Amino acid sequence: MRRYVEASFGADRVMVDCAPISGGGFATVWRVALDGGREVVLKVAPPADAPLLRYERGLCGAEARYFRLVAAHAPQVPVPPLLHHGDDPELGEWLFMGLLPGRSLWEWSESAQRLDDGPARYDFGAALAALHRVTGDRYGYDGPRASGATWREAFTAMLDGLLADAGDWDVRLPASPDRIRELPERYASVLDEVRRPALLHFDGWDGNVLAEPETDGNLRLRGIVDGERFLFGDPLMDLVSPLIYRRAEDEPNNPFLRGYRAAAGHPVLFDEAALRRLSLYRLHLYLLMTVEMPSRGITRENRPDRFERLADLLDHELTELRRATPSARAGG
Repeated sequence: MRRYVEASFGADRVMVDCAPISGGGFATVWRVALDGGREVVLKVAPPADAPLLRYERGLCGAEARYFRLVAAHAPQVPVPPLLHHGDDPELGEWLFMGLLPGRSLWEWSESAQRLDDGPARYDFGAALAALHRVTGDRYGYDGPRASGATWREAFTAMLDGLLADAGDWDVRLPASPDRIRELPERYASVLDEVRRPALLHFDGWDGNVLAEPETDGNLRLRGIVDGERFLFGDPLMDLVSPLIYRRAEDEPNNPFLRGYRAAAGHPVLFDEAALRRLSLYRLHLYLLMTVEMPSRGITRENRPDRFERLADLLDHELTELRRATPSARAGG
């Protein structure tokens, strides 16, 4: 840990204390106390020879680019300040970032304290709306990963990458790859309605949203972390992870969606084309969560509940997409 501090801040900075931060499934994260009372966060990427999913290659550098994008174009969004991005043959690749206040919404939900998290979710929706005003120069991921000149092309590449990963890791899917692979073409017209590559956080589940109570006892947003999986595409895709295992179209008055609408300045339209795209994005997320299990040490034997739940959700979305009327596939 001292070597990371010295390589990032110079030999005159002293590490006073450190402790691991648990909860993540990809990088190694530590809380580091420096001399002078400053606390920072160290995030170390997996070793260069670690087997990864295709979209996970180069995530440490991607997160550094995400922090710079947000700082330059959406400074009102509370992401950690990037302090140093390092890459060394011996130390690997790492980031130092500022430590944000608060605990994750997931931690608050598990806490004995019963605080109203609605205001924090409202704030989070507003923050995502600010991110979505940032426009990229292509669709999909940055770097040499799945991307395209159109959103349909990028989304197709993203699905193809996950299906290839499933083959590499010998993941048995609840549906044939061909059944999944044909969906972007089937829904070409609704995907082609996306005409602007908006900046998406993508990984907005409760574990990545930090909040703390104010004097009235309500939780308010203090930070959004783990931006390494960001991409450019349809803003609707960012409505999936915050409502994971649920459907945004069924909860129009959810605080998260109310905050998003208020900051975006326009309603979120759940027309037939939007419903089909949301279903595609849920399918993509549940496919990703299924395919990543072996790389996280998760098996059908040690977590049968997760496997069965994701299998049921994937089957449901596939059934809904196949049941859609021709007019819905054409955008309604």
